[in-house]
Amino acid sequence: MSRLTRSAPADPVRIVHLGLGAFHRAHQAWATMQAGDGWGIAAYTWRRPDAAQLLSAQDGLFTLLERQPDGDVTSTVTSVSRAVDGSDVADLLATLSRSEVGVVTLTITEAGYQSDATDVLRLKALLGQTNAAGGEAPVTALGRLVLALEARRRAGAGPLALVPCDNLPGNGDLLRRILTELAGEHAPGLLEQVSFVSTTVDRITPATTPEDVARTLALSGIKDPATVVTEPFFDWVLQGEFPGGRPAWEKAGARVVGDVEPFERRKLWLLNGSHSYLAYAGPARGHRTVAEAIADPVLLAGVEALWDEAARHLPDGLDLTAYRQALLGRFRNARIQHQLNQIGRDGTQKLRLRTVPVLLAERAAGRDGHAAAAVVAAWVAAARAGTLPPDALQTGLADLTNAELPVLLGLIDERLADENDLTTLIKNL
Repeated sequence: MSRLTRSAPADPVRIVHLGLGAFHRAHQAWATMQAGDGWGIAAYTWRRPDAAQLLSAQDGLFTLLERQPDGDVTSTVTSVSRAVDGSDVADLLATLSRSEVGVVTLTITEAGYQSDATDVLRLKALLGQTNAAGGEAPVTALGRLVLALEARRRAGAGPLALVPCDNLPGNGDLLRRILTELAGEHAPGLLEQVSFVSTTVDRITPATTPEDVARTLALSGIKDPATVVTEPFFDWVLQGEFPGGRPAWEKAGARVVGDVEPFERRKLWLLNGSHSYLAYAGPARGHRTVAEAIADPVLLAGVEALWDEAARHLPDGLDLTAYRQALLGRFRNARIQHQLNQIGRDGTQKLRLRTVPVLLAERAAGRDGHAAAAVVAAWVAAARAGTLPPDALQTGLADLTNAELPVLLGLIDERLADENDLTTLIKNL
C-alpha cells in the first residue's frame, strides 16, 4: 500500500479556485489536467479546512474513481498545485496579487451567493485602509474575493477572468452584481480589469464513502482518503472573455459559446429539476439513491411529465430527445450511489431556480403546471414530515412541520403563496 506523491514539480499556480469540494475536483480540476498546458490551481476551502488538510498531506494529488457502467477506472488528478484553508485570507490576497494568475473559478454552492451584512461592514472598513489585509477579514467566500481583488488591483497584477461554476442562471452577471454591491463605493476601479464568464456545469459527483476509498486501494494499490467518485459524463459550457488567458479546456470536452443561457435552462430544469423531485418524492417511497428512485415507475412517470413541461419552454437546437435519453442512462447507473439526501440540501434556493420558472411558465400558458407543482408538493410533504435535509437559507425548517401551506410556499417563492388555485393544486397532490 502506498500514498500519492508527485514525481515531478507541481504546475505553477495560474488559477485560483474558491470552494474546494468534490465537484470542483471531479470537474474543473480534472478538465484543467486534461488540458495539459501547465495551469496549476491554488484551491481554497470555504466553510471547513478539512479538504485542504487532506490534500496538502499528499501534495494536492487525489484519485478520481470513475464509475462506468461496466467497471471502475482510477486516475490521479495533478492540477491542484496548492490546497489552502480558506480562512487564510492573507494567503489568498498574496496569491491573487500575482500577475501570472489569470483565472478565478468558484464552486461555493447556490447559498454562497447570498448577501452578508457583516461582511459589507467589514469590507467598508478594510477597503479604505492602505493595507487591504488589515483588520477583521470577511467570512464569506465572496467577501474574501472582494478583498483579494482589491489587493490585486493595488498590486497592478493585470486582467483576470472570474468563472462561477454554480447552478445559478446568469451566474457571471450575478457574480458581477454581488461583488459590486459588496465593494460599494469603497473600492473604485475594483472590477475594471475583471471579466465575468457565465457557465453551466454538469458531472454527477456523489459523496465518497469508505467503500469507495477501499475500492481505490483495490484497483490502484493506493490508500487515498481524498478519493472523488464521479460518472463518465462531463459537460461544461462557457460564455465570456479570458483576458488573462485560460487552459485549453476544450480538450476535456468543454464548449465556449456565444450564449450559454439556453444550456443553463436545459440543465437546471431537466437534470436539476428532476433531481429535486426525486430527492423529495423518493425517500417518501422508501428510496435512498437516484438509481433506486428512477427505477420506481411512479417516479419515472413524474420525471417524464416534468421534462415534458420544461421542454415546452426551451428553444430549438438543444437536441432534447438525446439529452433526455442520456439523463435516464445516467440516473439508472446504479454504480453511482447518488444519495437523495445529498441532492435535497438547500431546497428553498434550488427549487426557486429549478422548478418555479417551469411552474410559472406553464401557468402563464394556461396550464396548471401539474408536474412542476408535484415537485413543490413533495418538498412541502417532507417539510411537514420533518425529513428535509439541511437548508442554509432556512435553518428553522424543523419548526415548520405544522406551518400553513402558504407559509411553506412563500419560503420558496412568494408568488406561489399568492395564487389560491395553485395552493389548492399543491394541497391535493
